[in-house]
Amino acid sequence: MENSIGIEEKMLKILSRKAQENNKINIELFTKYQVKRGLRDIDGRGVLVGLTEIGDVRSYIVEENEMVPIPGKLFYRGFNISDIVNGFLKKDSFGFEETCYLLLFGNLPTKQELKEFEELLSVYRNLPEGFVRDMILKMPSKDIMNSMARSVLAFYSLDELADDTSVENVLRQCLILIACFPLMAVYGYQACTHYHDNKSLFIHSPLPELSTAENILYMLRPDNKYTKLEATLLDLALVLHAEHGGGNNSTFVTHVVTSSGSDTYSVMAAALGSLKGPRHGGANIKVVQMFEDIKENIKDWTDDKEVEEYLMKILNKEAFDGSGLIYGIGHAVYSISDPRAVIFKKHVEKLAKEKGFENEYNLYAKVEKLAPEVVGKVRKIYKGISANVDFYSAFVYRMLDIPQELFTPIFAMSRISGWSAHRIEEIVNAGKIIRPAYKNIIKRKEYIDIDER
Repeated sequence: MENSIGIEEKMLKILSRKAQENNKINIELFTKYQVKRGLRDIDGRGVLVGLTEIGDVRSYIVEENEMVPIPGKLFYRGFNISDIVNGFLKKDSFGFEETCYLLLFGNLPTKQELKEFEELLSVYRNLPEGFVRDMILKMPSKDIMNSMARSVLAFYSLDELADDTSVENVLRQCLILIACFPLMAVYGYQACTHYHDNKSLFIHSPLPELSTAENILYMLRPDNKYTKLEATLLDLALVLHAEHGGGNNSTFVTHVVTSSGSDTYSVMAAALGSLKGPRHGGANIKVVQMFEDIKENIKDWTDDKEVEEYLMKILNKEAFDGSGLIYGIGHAVYSISDPRAVIFKKHVEKLAKEKGFENEYNLYAKVEKLAPEVVGKVRKIYKGISANVDFYSAFVYRMLDIPQELFTPIFAMSRISGWSAHRIEEIVNAGKIIRPAYKNIIKRKEYIDIDER
């Protein structure tokens, strides 16, 4: 007689096969009905579903009704991201708090406005009493993104105005989450490594005088120590990941759930779920794993031919994870270049030299150069491809000794500012609930009585 576990496994296999067989749609029908899968045209142009004043991604111009690719550009509230970065780096200051202010309120802050904003974030940078013990330490998760989502939803229970969707209250909630995301992530990681990997538990409280980037490193490291260059590179990563237009998956999720009238905590938990995916925020982990595989299987990192041959194996699903993807190469919008990757690369080389990763940096640069050529040889490309921001951000996090478990959470610590701006924009403009159409293609059937099936 089969035990209950054996029966369960057998039934799940049968039912999963049925689910697989009865949910497969003929791929030719997507072309027949002109379905824009992923809400994108075949040339990569996104379907226009809304308007925004927050972020703008530019990858082409239109000349005589033809799309002409251009080097990618990214704008926050109308300001070129390159100008923003150059502005705060020239002053040798951190830029994430200034960027948050810009995204939320539409203008660059004065010195006094920035000071007051930083002080407000510092006030909010505290988790409720007992929260770390009861919510994070007692139920550690192996995935920090899930741990963060659970923590965010727990905030709902502690907020007497949780369902108030007025702009003033939503702004308060968003500022608290912007301030607390680093704590949720770092403490979630410390709990994970302590309970699952038997490592020492370190819970460091943030310091009010430190920036967001500095506090992340301060809380993460057992000895609280970090260099100015390390904090500067992490701060730069936060700025570059803060916003990317209304159409990226997690920000679109923010608009969709906000349009239903839901609360801030449900909206941000949904956005976290989106960002977790390996096709979105989780891609940076895949880049590091891929390069570890490349380093193990290529004898001479300086040999173009050997590197190219191995990249071809990855594309042909003969190497690495069998996906056929060269992670960190290609983007849904950018073709000639991703401006975030271009900015990052300038500073990554400096950190690589300081940290003794110069040979590895040269390998990254070589793959960046060769990968688009290799892809072009084996696949039909409707637009150009280039390295995206994940390509170098993952390398930076490695050099900063940030564990892989925190790669995507760092993305979330940054993007919460953009999500917050878009949630407020959706509320202010009181749009309709977002509901795109799906065409049903199954033939009509007559109901059959259960005794006759």
